Amino acid sequence: MKNYPPEFKADAVALYQSRPGATINQIAADLGVSPQTLRNWIRAAGAGRPRGHGADALAGPAAPLEAENTALRKKVRELEEEHEILRKAAK
Repeated sequence: MKNYPPEFKADAVALYQSRPGATINQIAADLGVSPQTLRNWIRAAGAGRPRGHGADALAGPAAPLEAENTALRKKVRELEEEHEILRKAAK
């Protein structure tokens, strides 16, 4: 039994939510996990796909995506700083 990091699980759920045309089976195959595992992660996150076509349908998942984007931008900055330090050390 494999253990996946929480970030991977959250990214998998976010991917499922962001691709309304894709099935759980397709996304699970892309990620290399079983469809039941992905389904369990989605249920545990209390996530689903937005319903409807209005602005309200997009308002729900926007907050988690904003938070994820902020965290990812912070990580990119940290990695760029580390890269710069290593580049300077190599000179």
